[in-house]
Amino acid sequence: MASSSHSLPSGGNVFTTIPDIFFIPEFVFGGLVWTLLASTTIMGNPTGYVMFVSLFCFVMTTIWMLIFVCGCNQRSNWPTLDVAYHFLASLLYLSSSVVLAYLIIVLQTTISGTEISKLLIAAVVMSYLATLCYFLHAIFSAIRWKSC
Repeated sequence: MASSSHSLPSGGNVFTTIPDIFFIPEFVFGGLVWTLLASTTIMGNPTGYVMFVSLFCFVMTTIWMLIFVCGCNQRSNWPTLDVAYHFLASLLYLSSSVVLAYLIIVLQTTISGTEISKLLIAAVVMSYLATLCYFLHAIFSAIRWKSC
């Protein structure tokens, strides 16, 4: 039997508990990644993948947070799903961060010192920060999952 002390937060409590407080920086850094990337004129397969990851995680995190705020996360399998989603999101963001950083290295002679290079470098930094937030969320969700 599940006790109320082990239930996941819902409503406004989502924004006051660890790991769920990480929803806010995930939104900020994730939104900045695709905004900065969309501001560049470099489009292609590598940037398309980074854009897919950032938009996918942004939309899924929005849905995930709404599920938590509405209180639809009170079944026993939600802590496991929370850990799985945030671990997957951190892996996706890590891979897209590496791809974007490699793209900057490859294009260094072409875009060095331009506005595009500054936007791409900012996107890489935001992508790594989003990776860190998703990873910390996954770690703290795993700790909460083990305590349930």
